Amino acid sequence: MTDLRAVSTAMNAARRRAGGTEHEWYDHHAHQYQRWPKSDDWTVWLLLGGRGAGKTRAGAEWVRNFVDESASPARIALVSETYADGREVMIEGDSGLAHIGPAARRPHYEASRRRLVWPSGSIGYVFSSEDPDGLRGHQFDAAWSDELCKWKHAEETWSNLQLALRLGARPRQVVTTTPRPTALLKRLLKAKGAIPHHATTYQNAANLSSAFLEEIASVYEGTSLGRQELLGELVEDVAGALWTHEMISACRICVPQGFHGSLARIVVAVDPPATTGENADECGIIVAGLADCGDEARAFVLDDRSVGGMSPRGWAARAVAAYHAFAADRIVVETNQGGDMVREIVKGVDPSVPVRAVHATRAKRLRAEPVAALYEQGRVRHVAAFPALEDQMTSYTGDGAKSPDRLDALVWALTDLVLRRRAGPQIRKIL
Repeated sequence: MTDLRAVSTAMNAARRRAGGTEHEWYDHHAHQYQRWPKSDDWTVWLLLGGRGAGKTRAGAEWVRNFVDESASPARIALVSETYADGREVMIEGDSGLAHIGPAARRPHYEASRRRLVWPSGSIGYVFSSEDPDGLRGHQFDAAWSDELCKWKHAEETWSNLQLALRLGARPRQVVTTTPRPTALLKRLLKAKGAIPHHATTYQNAANLSSAFLEEIASVYEGTSLGRQELLGELVEDVAGALWTHEMISACRICVPQGFHGSLARIVVAVDPPATTGENADECGIIVAGLADCGDEARAFVLDDRSVGGMSPRGWAARAVAAYHAFAADRIVVETNQGGDMVREIVKGVDPSVPVRAVHATRAKRLRAEPVAALYEQGRVRHVAAFPALEDQMTSYTGDGAKSPDRLDALVWALTDLVLRRRAGPQIRKIL
C-alpha cells in the first residue's frame, strides 16, 4: 500500500493545483467519491470509507449544499452515535458544519436546544442513537446520519428517522460511516434508491499526517480490521468462527492510563512456538486482567505482545518484561511444545517470576468455546484494538487451520482468570 499512498498524494496535489477557492469545494477540492449524486433517482447516499477518508467533510458539504439550494428554510436531522459526537464531530469538528462555507452563511449552534440555525432560517436538529424516541414528533426535509454502524439502537433510530423524513417533494439523506457487517447496513446497500460510494484512508493521504499513515500501516495493514478501518471494506464474518466482527467491536473500550493498577489479578499467558530461529512461528503473548465483581467478574485484554522469529530466551524475556510492566501475578505457559523445559526457560530469565504450567488435553476449538461464551455474555473487554489477535479470533474455525498462537495465549489467559474460578476442587501441580 506504500505505492498507493504515493499515487494518492500525487493525485491530491494535482487536484489542488487545478484551482478554486475553499468555498468552491465540490468542483475544485472534493475527491470523486465525496461528490454526491447529481441525478434525481436516489434517496440515500451511502459514503463508506476508512478512517480519515473525508467522510465527515462530504456529509457536511452535502448538508450545506442542501440548505443553500432550498427554496425555503429547510429542516434537517443530524443523527450521530451520541449527542456529544453530533456536536463535536458533525458541527464543531474541523470538517463540521460550523466551519465550512462562506463565513457569512455559516450556522450557529444553540446548545440548549441542540439545534443548528442558518442565517437563511434553515435548522438542523441533533439526535443520538442512544435516544431513538427523541426523533418522534419531528419532521424533516433531509438527514445526515454519521457513523451508522456504531449506533447503539440502530434499527429503532433508523426506523424513527425514516418516519420523520416527510417534508418536501423528495426527502433525501446521506449516511457517512466506516462499514461493519451490520444487518442495517447490508439492507441499505440493497435498498432501492440507495447509491453507495467507497473510499480508502489512502485516497485522502494529502490531507493526513504522514506519521499517522505510517503508524496505521504498520499496525493494521494485512488484517481484517485494516480492510475495514483503512480500506473501508465491508468485511463479512467467517462461517463457523467462534467470534464475529460485531462481537469484537462491541467489546472494545477506552480506559484511563494506569487502568491495570485497579485490577484484582493480571496474568501473562504464553503459547510457545514449536520451532525456533529467524523463521520460527510466532510466540503468543497476551496480557489480561480481572476486575473481581463476585459472580460477574469481568476480564480485560490489556496487551498483545506476541512476537515471531525469536529464540526461546528471546520470547521468554519478552514475556517477563510484560509481567513486570503490568505488575502481573504470574505467567501462564503452555507446555505441549517443550514440556517442563518451557518453564525453565522463563525461570532462566527471571527466577523470581511465578510460573504456572498448563498442558492442553482437549482440542483447541473445545478449549476456545467457553472463552467465546464469555464474550457473548459481555464479560470480556479489549482496552484497545488488537488487529492481529482479533484477526485470528474472527477467522479461526478449527478446521485444519494454522495454529492461532495469539488466540491460544488469549484462551489460556482468560481460562486462568475466569474459567478456573468456576471449576470444583482439583489437584494441581504447584510450581
